[in-house]
Formats: sequence, structure tokens, C-alpha cells
Amino acid sequence: MDRMRIVSADDITRVMTYGALVDALADAFRAEIAVPVRHHHTIPQSGTDATLLLMPAWTEEGERYLGCKIVTVFPDNAKQNRPSLYGQYLLMSGETGESLALIDGRALTAWRTAAASALASRFLSRQESAHLVMVGAGALAPHLVQAHASVRPIRRVTVWNRTKAKAISMAFGLAVAGVETEVTDDLEEAVRDADIVSCATLSATPLIKGAWLKKGAHVDLVGGFTPKMREADDQAVKRARIYVDTRAGATKEAGDIVVPLKKGVIARSAIKGDLFDLCRGKAKGRDAGRAAASQITLFKSVGTAIEDLAAAMLVWKGLNP
Repeated sequence: MDRMRIVSADDITRVMTYGALVDALADAFRAEIAVPVRHHHTIPQSGTDATLLLMPAWTEEGERYLGCKIVTVFPDNAKQNRPSLYGQYLLMSGETGESLALIDGRALTAWRTAAASALASRFLSRQESAHLVMVGAGALAPHLVQAHASVRPIRRVTVWNRTKAKAISMAFGLAVAGVETEVTDDLEEAVRDADIVSCATLSATPLIKGAWLKKGAHVDLVGGFTPKMREADDQAVKRARIYVDTRAGATKEAGDIVVPLKKGVIARSAIKGDLFDLCRGKAKGRDAGRAAASQITLFKSVGTAIEDLAAAMLVWKGLNP
């Protein structure tokens, strides 16, 4: 390669499938991949300060790749009707350091985040799960629906969003893609009937109540990424067998885990495993037999650079078969 390739969101969609990405993430969590602590840098602004995030990772065995996601968060962009978050992923050769591709970071993040939830669902949701409730109708929500449907026989999707118009728009898009979708105003009723509840919101207060969860339900919490954000209440966390993407990230950044730990609602031992443990067979997921039908499971993710690198590698191989 003598020229770095620019990879758009459309390029990613053209070469990626959720089944392949879920498998690639499973392989990555079993592989030897170095993941330094993500770098946070404050960028002073005249209004709200901005943030620069650097998320590097590299393979230590097999095919050698090196990558880094570069994310900027400028909160005041909303005043100009511009996205507050921008991102790119730089994929390089792990042998020479040569730049291979600059990949649309927002699209790559959406794909890998949804695939991580689907990977967890393989271990944690009931195999016959057919009804998915999607809480939130942002850019990530359609990806989560399709990812979950790639690993479970989802036949019905119910969408709830604070702004109903956005839920209707999302439901229409899913229906066009062949997914039977409905919109609801009654979140409690929908959750009480759900096999899988997936949440992708920026809520600071819990939306999902533990009392609503039926036996055998699986809860997928994706949206909250700071200690001040909550998508499920204490009872939901207490009733569930808890799993996370990474222990270090979830116990530091995820309000749905951090707050119950701090309040003593749960102990650290309540976290039964992370994606490393599940993929390497060091932790079991949902029990088999009768126990599977009654167990409630909960997965909380905050993201990890392993997922970005695995997704970028898969895109690169798809573009260069």
C-alpha cells in the first residue's frame, strides 16, 4: 500500500454483516490484544470545554495491526445544529506502522457497539427470544435491533422513545427493511412482555424498572457512559445476573454499575463475568434447562478499543479480499 484508503459509512455497510462482526469480536476477546487506557484531554473553549479522546489498541499475535480511534466532543456544537461528537479510526500495519485506512468513526462505533451487545446476547438471552423492546430511537438503535436479530429469532420489535415522532421514523425504517415493528407510549407494558430489552439513551434517571422484568428476560444497557447516567433502576440490577463488556470500564464509567456498587445494592461479586470471561469459557452465561426460563440477565457496556480494532480489521479485509 502506498496510499491510505478513506473508508466511508457506506463502505462499511457494503462489506460488513452483523454475523461476521459478532464472530470477529468473539475472536478478538479470545486473542492477545493490547489495550492501553484511553486518553482523555480537555480542550479549553470560550463556552463549554471540549474533549479529545484517543483509544489505541494493537494485536500481539497472528496478523499484526495497530489502530487508534480519535474522538472529539464539542458540547457547544449543538447551538450551531452540528453534531457534538466526531470520530475517525486510523488503522495501521502492525508490522511497519504504515497507515492503511481512515475509517468513519461514528459508523464503525455504531456497528461494533451493537455487535458487542449481540455477542453478549449469545451467552445471556434465551435462545428462543422473539420479542425485542428497543428503548431509544437514536442513530445506534437500528443497529442494535439488527444485531440482536442476527443472533436470536426476533419476530417482533417494539420501539419506545421520549419523542414519539423519532420512534415512528425509526419504526418505518425498520419496517422497510422487513422487521415487524410497532411504536408504544407505554414502556411498562412493553417491557413486561419483552424477551430482550435494549436501551440506548442518554438518560440520567432510570427508565427500566426491575419490577417490570419478566422471568427469563435479558436486559442490554448501552447508552449510559458516565457515572451520572442510569438506564435501569437498582431493583433491575439486583434481580439480574450481571455481566459487563470490561470490568475496568464498567466499574468506573457506567452509572448502572457504579451507583449500585457505591450504595451497597450489589457487591463486586455480583458481576459474574465480562466478555473476556464469556468468550474464553471462564464464566458461564445463562443457565440451561428450567433455570434458563426464570433467570434475568443484564449486560452493561461502555465500549473498549478491542471492539474498534476488531471491526476495523474486518472492514479492511472486506475491502481487500
